[in-house]
Amino acid sequence: MRFLVDECAGPRLARWLHEQGHDVFSVFDQARGISDDAVLQIAMESERILITVDKDFGEKVFREKRFHHGVILLRLKDERSQSKIAAMERLLTSFATRLSGQFIVVTDTRVRLSSPVE
Repeated sequence: MRFLVDECAGPRLARWLHEQGHDVFSVFDQARGISDDAVLQIAMESERILITVDKDFGEKVFREKRFHHGVILLRLKDERSQSKIAAMERLLTSFATRLSGQFIVVTDTRVRLSSPVE
């Protein structure tokens, strides 16, 4: 799969995804400090699913109706890298075929998928 890992999601998650065989663009490693709009634009243009911990992307997708190829919002109590990796591992194991085009909120106990209403 093709992912764009937002700077706030961290380089360790990006490395782990790459080690799992995914095509990964890491904002932390490749474009540190860019705006949320630029992050969403890069993800859209390169057809990548955005992984973030930044709730502002919900505003951009639902209120501003910004196009995307998928957004995964990690809302974890423990935001250490290992928790993010474990959450992504659970998500990919159970929902890999359903990620494209969805806005997905991943918590410690739940996964909520929703398609933005046009």
